Amino acid sequence: MIDLLVAGGGPAGLATAIRAALNGMEAVVVEPRPGPVDKACGEGIMPGGVLSLAALGAAPAGHPLRGIRYVDGPHRAEAPFRDGAGLGVRRTELSAALARRAAELGVRVVEGRVGGVRQGADAVTAAGLRARWLVAADGLHSPVRRDLGLELPDRRPRRYGLRRHYRTAPWSDHVEVHWSGTGSGEAYVTPVADDLVGVALLSTVRCPYDVHLGRFPELAARLAAGAATSAVRGAGPLRQRVRARVAGRVLLVGDAAGYVDALTGEGVSLALASAEAAVRCLRAGRPGAYEREWRRLSRRHRLLTEALVRVGCRRGTARLVVPAAARLPSLFGAAVHALR
Repeated sequence: MIDLLVAGGGPAGLATAIRAALNGMEAVVVEPRPGPVDKACGEGIMPGGVLSLAALGAAPAGHPLRGIRYVDGPHRAEAPFRDGAGLGVRRTELSAALARRAAELGVRVVEGRVGGVRQGADAVTAAGLRARWLVAADGLHSPVRRDLGLELPDRRPRRYGLRRHYRTAPWSDHVEVHWSGTGSGEAYVTPVADDLVGVALLSTVRCPYDVHLGRFPELAARLAAGAATSAVRGAGPLRQRVRARVAGRVLLVGDAAGYVDALTGEGVSLALASAEAAVRCLRAGRPGAYEREWRRLSRRHRLLTEALVRVGCRRGTARLVVPAAARLPSLFGAAVHALR
């Protein structure tokens, strides 16, 4: 019997396995896709996430990020990170770096699907393996979470994301968030290399990538000089409500644990922090404490993201976001600082 079985070989799952191995636990990751695993992602990691990667011993190549800039027509507002630099990094590069580190520590990655989960008094069985604990890090639409009956309905407007890369030199060392001002969504520009930027579009409106990009004419004109270098990838609906993060011997980590929106760009950082918390609770013999730890770790992110989504999705208030941020730079800076 192994110590920990991890469903999902994305950043959350690999980070959990690495944390477990660093704490003397035997971990096995089950992932159906060959690595490195790609997905639609804003690809910006906050300074706290960069520190978490360093603690794991993973060093993905990327582009330093110095802060966040909001853009809406002539209006601009920007704030630097106070606690070091963030990192713009291709999702495939992040996945590969974590996979290399996991392999160095002896973590075994098995290609396959977890399927049904059976729990007993002292073990959980899935994917033909028996373990003391199972961490479900199998993404936004987690099959394990669904099979355990941990999902909750959500009747609010659904938001979706699309991402593509462009071969062009970054024009800023900030993540740029372009607001449409009409409540129709945002565009996120993240430098991920010296000659490459990723552009993610978020909206309640489901339409082709180029149609959505056309709502940001200044950004579209700037990108026209650079060739698109990747296919469009999509994700959604983004918001996922979850009844609980712990169910017997199963813990939910990363997007599987619940998700508000990609608007504040904290997904990867929160996944790394929750991976560390899950393993710490298991090592202490207090798995039930993980629910409280997750809520503590994610509280600021959830509150700020929820507020921004509510404001940004309404035509009457969306146009006020960037002008207000520009007029109140200290408040905008404090909000950015809260996104660690």
